[in-house]
Amino acid sequence: MIRSMTGFGRGAARLGDARLTAEVRCVNGRHLDVRVRLPRELAESEAALKEIARRAFGRGQVDLSIRLPAESLGGQVSVDLEAARGYLAGAAELQRELDVSGGLSAEVLMRMPGVAVTREPDSTGEEAAAAIAEAAAAACAAAAEMRAREGESLDVELRQRISAFAERVEQIAGQADEIRKGLRERLDKRLASLAPQIEVEPARLEQEVVLYADRMDVTEEIVRLRSHLAQFRETLDESGPVGRKLEFLIQELGREVNTVGSKAGRASLTRSVVELKTELEKLREQVLNVE
Repeated sequence: MIRSMTGFGRGAARLGDARLTAEVRCVNGRHLDVRVRLPRELAESEAALKEIARRAFGRGQVDLSIRLPAESLGGQVSVDLEAARGYLAGAAELQRELDVSGGLSAEVLMRMPGVAVTREPDSTGEEAAAAIAEAAAAACAAAAEMRAREGESLDVELRQRISAFAERVEQIAGQADEIRKGLRERLDKRLASLAPQIEVEPARLEQEVVLYADRMDVTEEIVRLRSHLAQFRETLDESGPVGRKLEFLIQELGREVNTVGSKAGRASLTRSVVELKTELEKLREQVLNVE
């Protein structure tokens, strides 16, 4: 079953007393492009997180972000108010006894020894890296599941559209013999009217008419269109990323349709080609969503 390239997933893990979260957002992309945003303190985990995403996705732009409580890595800062009061009292005593002006601001007090106390974090960097890997894996799994669900709907849509395209191809195929006969009749009538003015051997003229009629025949294009359509359906049944292959088949279908259009000699065939191009464009829009 094919998968879409759009999806979202969220995962979480415990880190000490804190709870960290990971979010994954996926959108269309020609190749797999994984972008990771995480705290600077855990920058060394970027390669591991990208590998987690690569195992979950085959194609598309994937944004993986980690939200980690600041206290989980940087520790907590507390203030020793008694120490701060002691410094303030000492400064006030100096002002009285030595008759000097000035005072201690909060900024200066925070730099005084013993006032600001940093408590070590409850977890180590290794524990944090393991926790974000767990959360990232859960987020990627959730996003992959969403892409699979959307892929089911996309599969139905593509099969319906390829069937509509195939029906129009058969309509053109049904006109091919009639078009070839009509072309031959028009050529014969035109040449008959010009015969008195043309000095060409009848056999040579007949050969040229046959060659021209063959060049305007769309039978070969119809055969190739049918082959590409069969490959398209087979590709939908394959496992793994198939979007690039489907895009290639869309290009080949478009090439054959353009050739048929260049040979269109009747209004009915021209209308059928326009309808084919319309269906093909709808197919192309949907295929761009396939992983």
